Amino acid sequence: MWKRFQNFIHRENSLIGAAGVLIVTMALSNILGLLRDHYLARNIATADLDIYYAAFRIPDLIFNILIFGAISAAFIPVFTEYVTKGDKKDAFKLANSLISIGAAGLIVLAIVLYFLMPQLSHLIVPDFDSFRMEKTVQLSRILLLTPIFFSISYFVGGMLNSFKRFIAYSFAPIVYNLSIIIAAVFFAGNFGVVAVAWFVVIGAFMHMLVQVPTAMKLGWRYHSVFNFRDSGVKKVFRLMIPRAIGMGANNILLVVYTALASALAAGSIAVFNLANNIQTMPTVVFATSFSTAIFPTLAHRASIGDHESFSSYLTRSMRVIIYLLAPSTVIFILLRAQIIRLILGSGKFNWTDTRMAALTLGWFSFSLVAQGLIPLFAKAFYARHDTKTPTIISVASIIVSIAIAYPLSKSMGVAGLALSFSIGSYLNALALYIWLYKLVPKIFNTEIIWSTLKIIFASFVMAAVVRYFGHYLYNYFNMLKFFGVLGQAAVTIIVGLMVYIIITYLFGCEELTWAIKRRVNVKAESST
Repeated sequence: MWKRFQNFIHRENSLIGAAGVLIVTMALSNILGLLRDHYLARNIATADLDIYYAAFRIPDLIFNILIFGAISAAFIPVFTEYVTKGDKKDAFKLANSLISIGAAGLIVLAIVLYFLMPQLSHLIVPDFDSFRMEKTVQLSRILLLTPIFFSISYFVGGMLNSFKRFIAYSFAPIVYNLSIIIAAVFFAGNFGVVAVAWFVVIGAFMHMLVQVPTAMKLGWRYHSVFNFRDSGVKKVFRLMIPRAIGMGANNILLVVYTALASALAAGSIAVFNLANNIQTMPTVVFATSFSTAIFPTLAHRASIGDHESFSSYLTRSMRVIIYLLAPSTVIFILLRAQIIRLILGSGKFNWTDTRMAALTLGWFSFSLVAQGLIPLFAKAFYARHDTKTPTIISVASIIVSIAIAYPLSKSMGVAGLALSFSIGSYLNALALYIWLYKLVPKIFNTEIIWSTLKIIFASFVMAAVVRYFGHYLYNYFNMLKFFGVLGQAAVTIIVGLMVYIIITYLFGCEELTWAIKRRVNVKAESST
């Protein structure tokens, strides 16, 4: 039995199997993420959650700039290239060098930032009072440990991605969320956000640990190596620089949003982050799963110059993502109040917080389709070893978002930050697609146009049904009770999705067949 379980965890996944595994595990991870946020909002006052989320800004900035960008944009394509050529031993040497360099650099940086944190926190949350500022510094110092563990974890995960071993990789965020849930349920009441911060660190360590056995099964063993002169290391650093700039710009956007939110009503930072976490669920489950599963294949196709299959994989994934996220957009916009009430509306999360979060979630939800397409388009560039183009586009869209964030936040409050984020997301996705079209013209054709128009029409009909049928159900459910809200929302969503599926079926949308049978990119696979 144990051997069967090990074989299941360590086995290679096909593209279809990988997408299925990632959809299921990412859905589970996001459900746990919602439970995490539920218990955090229930057991910790939103004013204290402001401190908690503000404390993440510096550690997240460090990790995303120095590590995450390097792995997603540079490490996986280079590592995959080594493996494709049969240089497995050299590939593991490359990984060990980057793990050693990354972890050592982050340890040194964490020590420096520990002493600079009081000054940096004043930049992050300039409108905090002295007590909240002190607590932000304390939590930020604790959370400086997380980038160290995450750096090792994501390099190991990058190796698993390259070998198409997605099961252990996809379970890592589940373990991480479980750790925070334990803290929120059992320790937050007595020890507050400090306990949660320590369990975030424990979760980051477990995120790393759960992936190591599968990597070792592949033949990887860690050895301390600091080979800066290695050609692969140099190539990764060269490719990661543009991506690091893009990730830095994105995190600066969040830093600016946090600073602006600190001047708004108490709880605004918490509301922004909680609403943001909720609206990312459909994009992570339906979009990130596909783009993550397809990335090694795109990198392989690009490395052997198979542009026909590259285009086919990309366009089919794009169409499925749009098909899945269009109804999600309708549900999240029209049922935003019910979603917030069900997930957050209890305990210390009061009615004022609920209304503010629902409005913020609504403006966030306008950009679900754009957010789902951005990682897919970006990975298409990374697979071609081009990290500069998506970085330039990302930075430009972020500048627009920052420019409009201040006036919108002054007139709309924290919801204005969500609207500026959505505008920037659409600019980013559109620019990436236009630039990709110049490189791969086959990603734009009449099939895609008609497919998108059918999906848009079906979404509008679904929206009308959800709106009017949802109001009709108010007469049959007690909307003052949890199960009343749950029943009304569930029935409305089921009816709305049935309408959407029936219309797209009658229109002959191929995406429905691909989504149900999980036959994504089957034409491209047949050419392998």
